[in-house]
Amino acid sequence: MGVNVSDVFSSLIGQDQAVAAMRHHVRHPVHAYLVSGPAGAGTRDAIDAFVAGLQCPEHGCGACDVCRRVLTGIEPDVYVAERAGVSWRVDELREAERVSRRRPLGEGYQVVIVPDVELTVTGPSPSAGALLKSLEEPPARTIFVLSAEELPAGLETILSRCVEVRLRGLVESDLVDILAREGAPLAAARLAAQAAGGNLQRARVLVADTALAQRIEIWRSVPDRLAGTPASALALVSILSASLDEAMAPLVALQEADAARRRDDAKEVGQRTLTTRRDLEAQFKREQRRFRLEDLRFGLSALARVYRDRLVETLDDPTTRARQRAQASLAAIERITEATRRLGRNVDETLLLADLLVGLADL
Repeated sequence: MGVNVSDVFSSLIGQDQAVAAMRHHVRHPVHAYLVSGPAGAGTRDAIDAFVAGLQCPEHGCGACDVCRRVLTGIEPDVYVAERAGVSWRVDELREAERVSRRRPLGEGYQVVIVPDVELTVTGPSPSAGALLKSLEEPPARTIFVLSAEELPAGLETILSRCVEVRLRGLVESDLVDILAREGAPLAAARLAAQAAGGNLQRARVLVADTALAQRIEIWRSVPDRLAGTPASALALVSILSASLDEAMAPLVALQEADAARRRDDAKEVGQRTLTTRRDLEAQFKREQRRFRLEDLRFGLSALARVYRDRLVETLDDPTTRARQRAQASLAAIERITEATRRLGRNVDETLLLADLLVGLADL
């Protein structure tokens, strides 16, 4: 049978190998899968397409009511497990296990999606054992679909119970193609893809951000706006913090539209929303924290590129002034690199920026 070019898998650009595997498995399913890939590779898009293919009588036609319900998040036989904290708790996974015992309402499967399974082996009370129990004795019409960005030590036993579908990291041209296919103007798609660092979710937010180019320019203007005083550095901290606040607006708008769509779709088919308001708000807050951190990391990267450009400009200049400029640029790059490392330590961003810019003003 030929491949339908407009089915649920056709939107997964840059993932030919994974798509081929998913097309096979929707016709020959097993009880558990792990969809893995680097951050921003489109893992949730891939899972949505895969689950639609599992549930659809035509293996993911993209046009039937089953596909529509899965892709809009209102299919009653698809359960997405939610966690409240930074790692999975045993009781949260036991709830997923309880749902997995349900008999499907439709002709397909009871599908249980557990995202970020690497977080079952972190925290003070690892919960991987609770998930393993569910995978070892699943009902005949239940399929678990797990996801992970990383595969740390401790996940080996869970991995041994799953078929892995591996996504590759997206490159800039992949993001441009995806955004353009979704209706973005080509220039906006290219700028968003450049700023997204291979992260599809981030690219989708940035492409709607009309102030993106201006924010990039603010970061690139920092070296010229530092007047060599702490006062000038702290004034720039306020400007950069405000730009980070503004960067959140497109994400919040997309989240609000997503919440409204979920409510409308659920009402249309006479169902309660599958995710409670509290769970959805918690999910959105996690996404906002992650996005803000990524935006700050991108800003620091843009700032570092300015100093790298300055360093390159001095390479063929033997003068003392050029050597001094090169040394200052190297020191600035080192300070920015250290600040970027500190982002992963849950430090206060305002203090981090103040410390960095005051240090750069001294160079």
